[in-house]
Amino acid sequence: MKPVARNDHYLLIALSGLFFLSLALAVLTDRYYLVAIPFGILLFYSGWQSLSFIFFLLIASLPFSTEYQFPGNLGTDLPDELLMLVTTALFFLYLANGVATSFLKTARHPLLLCLFAMMCWAFISFLFSTYPLLSFKFLLAKCWYIGAFIGATLLVCRDKNNIRLLALFLSVSMLIVTIVILFQHAITGFTFTGINDAVKPFFRNHVNYSAMLVCTLPVWYAFRQNTNKRGQRIIITIIIFILLGALFLTYARGAWLALLVGVVSGWLLKRKWLMKAALILFILVSLCFSWLAHNNRYLEFAPDYNTTIFHENFREHLVATYEMKDLSAAERFYRWIAGFRMIPDHWIAGFGPGTFYHNYKSYAVPAYETWVSNNEEHSTVHNYFLLTTIEQGIPGLLLLLLLISLVLYYAQYLYHHTNDSFYKTASLATASIFTMILALNFLSDLIETDKIGSLFFLCIAILVIINKKISLAPGSKLSSHIQSIPQSIPE
Repeated sequence: MKPVARNDHYLLIALSGLFFLSLALAVLTDRYYLVAIPFGILLFYSGWQSLSFIFFLLIASLPFSTEYQFPGNLGTDLPDELLMLVTTALFFLYLANGVATSFLKTARHPLLLCLFAMMCWAFISFLFSTYPLLSFKFLLAKCWYIGAFIGATLLVCRDKNNIRLLALFLSVSMLIVTIVILFQHAITGFTFTGINDAVKPFFRNHVNYSAMLVCTLPVWYAFRQNTNKRGQRIIITIIIFILLGALFLTYARGAWLALLVGVVSGWLLKRKWLMKAALILFILVSLCFSWLAHNNRYLEFAPDYNTTIFHENFREHLVATYEMKDLSAAERFYRWIAGFRMIPDHWIAGFGPGTFYHNYKSYAVPAYETWVSNNEEHSTVHNYFLLTTIEQGIPGLLLLLLLISLVLYYAQYLYHHTNDSFYKTASLATASIFTMILALNFLSDLIETDKIGSLFFLCIAILVIINKKISLAPGSKLSSHIQSIPQSIPE
């Protein structure tokens, strides 16, 4: 990328003038966020000189970012969402400035084609949306997620060094945040009731925190596998045990389950059983839901409204989960049932992206109602697969399942068809993180959040990069096969 001509003297004068103008406007209007305008311009200029700088700044900011409400009920995550916008804009400018031809070769990769098909279907769903404005906002947000974490990743991470930097910035930033949260949690005596306050301001609740925390464990495992220095391996092992302890203290059952899924999926991948296991799991889950739906059998498991409460003792919380008296589990079933009842009415194009909250209450079954069913947080159905089906119809779900199948296939295939230990370990870690995300999103909708949605798209981008960089014996049957897959990355 050839930098633009610059004159530091005039740039400093212009930015200084803009700063004082923004400061005056902020004071006059009481909108102090206007002061950030000149800094945003400077950030954009820095990114134009070096996309890598902005990209790694974005990656490092992910664990630190916090939710912020602007006037007019506009919410966002700062600073990472601002950096996503800047990174996406720079990505498209870089394409326009000369890398488009080589990048289009990469865009023919099956993973990216499937992602493009998903975006096209989301647009069709938007055209039939019950709340078009909400769906349009969803599409915009999805565009800058893909631009920042797919497009920019493919441009920046073109060698092992930058892939290492990506992993390092993400994992070290999360380690720092985890240590801060552990200190804050220690003040409460590491209590179950104190964890949600301890994770602030970095995370909305302990679920979001535990989800990102567990997804960094495979990264540290990959670091440990790729170093032969005894001192480094000892330090990384200590870090892993600290993170495991922190994960236990999140009291998040979903993240514990995700850790188990990540470990098992890694074991399955090594034995080439990952795809088969995923298919068997899909069949079992489908049969389970079909059994519950038959003759409304799910009504037999309706909880008691008066005994389904929040438990402040974690042991009681676990017992309540088993006895179907846990508030969060019961509310999850309440929304799942409403979600399944919504599907037949808009099974082709769905209700529209981002519209679940505004449509589901009339489909809910009173027998499953809980103390929090008024849903003041405006949260969604707590199952990303069901959410996709509700908002984008059956075709949206099928495209999502196709993308997941392709990711699992490529992770397993690339692991077994490279002799490069770095890319082998990266494939394994990526598969573990991705399956953890899938497990988490069976009980939540975290792909729509900045913390986990970013990792979801990064996993896809990393596999595309590995597919490009993988090296096999020249002339071998496997080499010929992999070379037939589009895999060009801009050089």
